[in-house]
Amino acid sequence: MATQERRTSSGQRTSFPSPYEQPAPEGAEDWRSLYPYNVLFQPERRAVEEAKFWFCDSQHWPSVLKPFETIGPELATKCLGQFNTRYFLVPPANGVECRIHQGYVYQNPVTVEPDEAAARVPEFLRRAGYYFEHWDALLDNWKRKVLATIVELEALRFTELPDVQPYEEVERGVGLDAADALLGGYDRLLALCHRAWQYHFEFLNIGYAAYLDLFRACGQWFPGIPDQAVTIMVQGVDLELFRPDDELKRLAKLAVELGLDHVLTVPGPGQHTLATVASAPRGRDWLDAWETARDPWFNFTSGNGFYADDRYWRDEPALPLGYIRDYVLRLRRGEYIDRRVSELVAERDRVTGEYAALLDAAQRTDFEAKLRLARQVYPYLENHNFYIEHWSMGVFWRKTRQLSALLHRAGFWPRENDMLYLTRDEARGALFDFASGWARGSAPIGPDHWPPEVERRRRIVRALASQRPEPALNRPPTAVTEPFSIMLWGITSERVRSWLADVDTMGDLVGMAASPGRAEGPARIVRGPAELDLVQEGEILVAPVTAPSWAPVFGRVRATVTDIGGVMSHAAIVCREYALPAVTGTGSASTRIRTGQRIRVDGTAGTVTLLD
Repeated sequence: MATQERRTSSGQRTSFPSPYEQPAPEGAEDWRSLYPYNVLFQPERRAVEEAKFWFCDSQHWPSVLKPFETIGPELATKCLGQFNTRYFLVPPANGVECRIHQGYVYQNPVTVEPDEAAARVPEFLRRAGYYFEHWDALLDNWKRKVLATIVELEALRFTELPDVQPYEEVERGVGLDAADALLGGYDRLLALCHRAWQYHFEFLNIGYAAYLDLFRACGQWFPGIPDQAVTIMVQGVDLELFRPDDELKRLAKLAVELGLDHVLTVPGPGQHTLATVASAPRGRDWLDAWETARDPWFNFTSGNGFYADDRYWRDEPALPLGYIRDYVLRLRRGEYIDRRVSELVAERDRVTGEYAALLDAAQRTDFEAKLRLARQVYPYLENHNFYIEHWSMGVFWRKTRQLSALLHRAGFWPRENDMLYLTRDEARGALFDFASGWARGSAPIGPDHWPPEVERRRRIVRALASQRPEPALNRPPTAVTEPFSIMLWGITSERVRSWLADVDTMGDLVGMAASPGRAEGPARIVRGPAELDLVQEGEILVAPVTAPSWAPVFGRVRATVTDIGGVMSHAAIVCREYALPAVTGTGSASTRIRTGQRIRVDGTAGTVTLLD
């Protein structure tokens, strides 16, 4: 086939495998039956799909998706597209196409032809310009909208259906049964999730566009300027995304101040730790502060919010208590645990001043205007993550699990959370089956149909997870030029070439210079949040991707290395704000490096050297 994986005479790959040619892992041969038709590579579209270059978005979806979890990439790509293509008319890019291949998410940016992009510019400037001009007021309105959505999500209830409707409803002539609210509640759950994702992208893409405008202008004014120098110009701002971690530090300091540090440094802190604090002198004062921090700042997941089994601080106190324990121990050692914001600001001002001094008066005015706009939009580029991915999606997944548990009690599947092995449409059908059986007074079909099917799908998901995904599919372009792919995912021509290279012949790793500084130490491979507890003091964190909620762990490590991510990825931004050297977008660090291996990370040059 035209896009089948090809190699040179020396064995070097020149293309990635076609999704139509790649064999499934053993035991997952029927994996396509798990997912909606619209996210699959369909046979009748082979020529169209093989003509496109698809990259694996392991930055957002690093693990195999269960069928219900496709709501994440489906809504994210739909809502990203609507704002680029229909709302703001972003000149260089439309949306992003999404496919699920062997359980992993692959994307293809939909580019805009140059003539069309040029024609969009005036309308984009009018629409985005209005947002930029009224940014603060519109953002205040955005927060009100998001909080109202969260309140409505929280209000949803999925409860057992009654034996009979209350007589009072007969008197009032209600004419509706309890199943009406149950079915309507499910529909509303999905609609509110869709609404939250629309809000997610309302400001995001034009915020990146303002940042990209600064990058491009700096490239013209200062030929050869490193991307990292531009990122330094906006660092050191107050971000709400860091508020959960700041609350942990505040609680750690308060524990020391109140003489409760001995209680909070016990091994394996959890719910019993809170009970012990409650019985200690002045323990109530600390618990009051804990409760204040918990709502809303512990609506934070150790994952990224895209998976239903992500663990949330508010639900599992052992997670934040473990981080507080680390901070208390560091305070005992006399360490400074806060972000060194003043140092970040000083470095920001120094770098900005040095480059501004190279410009004439007219250029400097333009530079200052673009920089001012980039700094204005910058906080949203991270803060939205807390409100949508963490808080809104945390509530969404909690309600989804409650509904799944309801049908589990009715015998629809073996385990409480097994509804996740159904697509959203299948779940709606199962719910109607349940309601219909209740209404007519006979058994539903689901308890006979779904248990063996769920077990079959569970085995397929497990088999898919046994094999890492290809980083990309089909023949790559001659050069990667799409700006958002470069900035957010770190997909560059160099990265693609490194993915194609034979791993056995590769030496040291090269990635994006994401956060300046150099560090050496033993590596610690972390493939997901469940392994964060393994990270030891002085190690270098190496992961496929990190999440913003991993920030409390950064106090233990010397540097961070990831497989994917550009200079504006969450990993890059968080590491810069915590003054932690980082190299992102290496492609294969988490598979090439082993735990305990000594490495040198140069976050200024974007290199990772294997020392043994």
